[in-house]
Amino acid sequence: MLQTILLVLHVIVALALITFILLQQGRGAATGAAFGSGASSTVFGARGSASFLSRTTSILAVVFFSNCLLLAFLGGQRERPTSIVEQIASEPASAPAAAPAAGAPAPAATAATAAAPAKIDVPAPAASKGAADVPVIPPTQNAP
Repeated sequence: MLQTILLVLHVIVALALITFILLQQGRGAATGAAFGSGASSTVFGARGSASFLSRTTSILAVVFFSNCLLLAFLGGQRERPTSIVEQIASEPASAPAAAPAAGAPAPAATAATAAAPAKIDVPAPAASKGAADVPVIPPTQNAP
């Protein structure tokens, strides 16, 4: 959720940064403004828009780069599995216990063996007419 909000903010800041950079006048336009060619008719006054646009551009650049670093940090964080299937798949397999001594009673089922999924035999799909060319791959049992 936070990553989505930061990504939307990143796109908005990038578009604003592009807009403010394109609104700025080039270095050659300052020469014409020095001789009075339209400097008094600007929206931002006789001084021009250089201070406002450059200050806004620098603020947007700082926000953009700090947002880049924050998104990179959040993207590098490893998330925990959210579904039960992912949690079971990510649990490490426990080491087998040592064999009990002769004459000792068998140990009771532990939590690790009780939580292990039961083996389920899945029948192979039935072949239909015209499917004689398609090989049927038997199901495999993945060892945990």
